[in-house]
Amino acid sequence: MKISYNWIKEYLDLNVKPADLAEKIERTSVEVDGVTTPSDGLKKIVVGHVLSLEAHPDSDHLHVCQVDVGEDEPLQIVCGAPNVAAGQNVIVALPGSRIADNVKIKKSKMRGVPSAGMICALQEIGFPEDVVPKDYVDGIYVLPEDATPGDAVYDYLGMNDSLIDLDVTPNRGDMLSLYGTLHDLAAIYDKPVKLDHPEVKEDGTAIADQLAVHVDDALSPQYRMRLVKNVKLAPSPMWLQIRLWNAGMRPINNVVDITNYIMLKYGQPLHAFDYDKFNGEDVYVRTAKAGEKLTTLDENDHDLDENDIVIADQKGPIALAGVMGGLDASIQDGTTTVAIESAVFEHDHIRKAAQRHNLHTDASQRFERGVNQAGVQEALDAAAQMMNELADGEVQKGSVVGSSNIPDSAVIDITLTHVNAILGTELTMDQVSHILESLGFEVAVNDDTLTVTVAVRRNDIHIPADLLEEIARIYGYDQLPATLPTGRMTMGTLTMKQRLMRATRHSLEGLGLNQAISYALTTEEKAKMFMMQDSETTNLAWPMSVDHAVLRMNVVSGLLDDIAYNSARKVKDVALYEQGRVFYREDGNDRPSEEEHIAGAITGTLMPEAWNQPAQPVDFFQMKGIVAAYLKDMVVNGDVTYEPNADMPEMHPGRTADVLVHGHRIGFLGQIHPLIAKQFKIGATYVFELNLQAIIDMPKQENQYDVISRYPAITRDIAMLVDDDVTNDQVVALIERRGGAFLQSVKLFDVYDGVKVPKGKKSLAYTLTYQDKHETLVDDAVTQAFDKVSKRLEDDLGAQIR
Repeated sequence: MKISYNWIKEYLDLNVKPADLAEKIERTSVEVDGVTTPSDGLKKIVVGHVLSLEAHPDSDHLHVCQVDVGEDEPLQIVCGAPNVAAGQNVIVALPGSRIADNVKIKKSKMRGVPSAGMICALQEIGFPEDVVPKDYVDGIYVLPEDATPGDAVYDYLGMNDSLIDLDVTPNRGDMLSLYGTLHDLAAIYDKPVKLDHPEVKEDGTAIADQLAVHVDDALSPQYRMRLVKNVKLAPSPMWLQIRLWNAGMRPINNVVDITNYIMLKYGQPLHAFDYDKFNGEDVYVRTAKAGEKLTTLDENDHDLDENDIVIADQKGPIALAGVMGGLDASIQDGTTTVAIESAVFEHDHIRKAAQRHNLHTDASQRFERGVNQAGVQEALDAAAQMMNELADGEVQKGSVVGSSNIPDSAVIDITLTHVNAILGTELTMDQVSHILESLGFEVAVNDDTLTVTVAVRRNDIHIPADLLEEIARIYGYDQLPATLPTGRMTMGTLTMKQRLMRATRHSLEGLGLNQAISYALTTEEKAKMFMMQDSETTNLAWPMSVDHAVLRMNVVSGLLDDIAYNSARKVKDVALYEQGRVFYREDGNDRPSEEEHIAGAITGTLMPEAWNQPAQPVDFFQMKGIVAAYLKDMVVNGDVTYEPNADMPEMHPGRTADVLVHGHRIGFLGQIHPLIAKQFKIGATYVFELNLQAIIDMPKQENQYDVISRYPAITRDIAMLVDDDVTNDQVVALIERRGGAFLQSVKLFDVYDGVKVPKGKKSLAYTLTYQDKHETLVDDAVTQAFDKVSKRLEDDLGAQIR
């Protein structure tokens, strides 16, 4: 919200620079996005009076104007604006001037006619187009008749004012108004604030005889209306237009501008209806009915939801409550009787309606954060008074009240001892009381206890901690005592979970993979891919886009998106891993459970081509080796096995395996299905995904390191014929179990299933390494152990030793 420094000074006696005031607000209340003065950077822009004009001899739209700019002789300026006319006071950029975007204006010729300067539109001197009055959007701006030729235009247009742009947080809705900001500044600078209060002059008949309001209190705790008759629509006075466009609003007419002005001043959104367009004399505040539609002021049609709050007459909706009015009952040329609405609407309904219809307005912003519920009637009276003064309206007697549920003030007890203990201060009771009273709170003191009655406008204060924050910020955060470190340091440590997560990154990066961070939100189709357990999807109620609408239930699909991004940019060799959470939800539960996963994806080649080796595309066994090395680094204490899995629809049925520890599935690895690769527009890709939380929870066998043995090792090779369904794991497990105390390793070095091997058989050859760490092994001991292994292979697996 942009707030005028000059407007603040009308109510508060301040003698500080705008930049210093903004810095104080930022340190004490809310963030400030910036301080701007619209005239900064502009130069030599003055009031001009158009004495005469004639058509350009060589153009059908240009005019040659004689303009009095307060000099001895008028200037000749060629102007193409369609609305330029003799007798107008206009904005003139003199030769050598600077207008918006640092554009310099020089003397020139336009189609052969000399032109000494430029007659400007508001946009050309820095006004945003959306604040320029509609009558002047496509032409030059006409200044008031009392403007003096030759004077700088900045004061006439309010451009010498400093505008402080407040970035109001959701809890400080009270600062979305001049009065709310003034209350805070009065406390910060400890100065009295002079607020004005309306005195309505009422004429005509009682409003109760002309209008009735029917309100559901749950939708609108407060709803009030006034009637003003015989209004005369006209442009607003210059001071009011300046207030609006400096706040970022376009002036419309005196009636509409008054409602916007009151919103800026009091923080209370108002709406003005054309009373004569009501169908009947009854107004209803209700939820929309099925099939109802509304054309809003922006001329867009909306299909109303049954949860939308609407203002309706006997025929149907005339406004989307708290968001935007309807076009049919809007203030237009010919309006003579105005019904002014001042209300409080239930904030959740307003927030959802604004999102549902994509109508985020100044009114909805204030209703969502909460308005001053003790000031609803005062804002209504102030608007009626201004319509009487600025539009010659006759205010009808009284207000019609549909609901009037003003909340009770919060009453909070807090002790001085607690205040000083938490803030580290030595404040006195008088100091604390004065701070709270300067904020407009009532304070009663009883010994060490303060009983604070919070002003209704501060709907963000409910508990003692809130009062502590108020005391600290008004006293000054920079005045709170600070203590230096004592020098006694406490060593920080990582938890076991944190150490394993960090080790995960070191391990996979050491294996050649790069870390990726993908979105936890994806599409429903991708969320259901590569799932390791059954789960319901978790959909966002208000997604930012359809591509990020569902919480993921796998990590792999995000990595495939990353690979697709690289592939589209001709990067063919990509190796990525990601550690993150997946979200599983059981049917009947609203919230999902979260589970840590680790996943990897490789396409192309992991080891690039070199002078001494060709590039080898990644395959199943390379990915399996990465997973095995990772699990070894994680010191998983258990038997890690791999079993074929042909049941995952997103994975290649012949190149996919489950990863099991002690027979429990903790993940999978393999090649993604070619159809899935085609869907993602990527090449052959191998992936793995593991339940990291399960790995963290498993018992760990910390690595134990021994000195290298001084005694030589003995190797023996063994080749055997086995059935095709006998796996390498079975053979290795049997050899390790029966190989004796001196067996150190078993390595497969040959597999053969060609024409020289019987059908249904394959040949496997292994190297067995034996070593004694304490003495030199003798051949007899090795031979004895080797013979036992051979026999067990024959007996248990039906192997034929070759």
